[in-house]
Amino acid sequence: MGKRIAIIQGHPDPAPERFGRALAEAYARGAAAAGHEVRVIEVGALDFPLLRGRQDWERGPPAEAIRQAQETIAWAGHLLIIYPLWLGSMPALLKAFLEQVMRPGFAIARPEEGGMGRKLLAGRSARIVVTMGMPALLYRWYFRAHSLRSLERNILRFCGIGPIRETLIGMVEAGAAARRERWLDRMRDLGRAGA
Repeated sequence: MGKRIAIIQGHPDPAPERFGRALAEAYARGAAAAGHEVRVIEVGALDFPLLRGRQDWERGPPAEAIRQAQETIAWAGHLLIIYPLWLGSMPALLKAFLEQVMRPGFAIARPEEGGMGRKLLAGRSARIVVTMGMPALLYRWYFRAHSLRSLERNILRFCGIGPIRETLIGMVEAGAAARRERWLDRMRDLGRAGA
């Protein structure tokens, strides 16, 4: 029996020529070919406000687009989160999306529901794919992949998601066609495996 996979496309630019879009599509094709069910959340196409205070995060009603995204995440057993590295971190729109989605009552329990320590998204796994202009090794070793670690530790694991795997793809703007094709093949393989 196949997995239920939610792909969170975190690139704010809807232009189809973005390499991250091709990577997500390759993953989705591989997953579908292996019998996995796939749903896609296009963060750049969603209409939602920024959170401006703790009260909004804890008690404010989510926008309809956020509520639908939460339904997709709740449905999934595995998440693929893909985004470009911008100024050393994820794009602001993806961060705003995660702040909206990972609210008390959905991702973590409210204090009156058993305390902030109860993780409501336990049982789900994730893969994070980050594309970047610099060499991936430089990001991992010199910069210590700090923003990736923050996403893993402070957002996903905090909500109970694990195991979490990562794929870093560097030099995307300087990549030769053969190198890009190897990455697309790798993403299709990961999609088939549901990993």
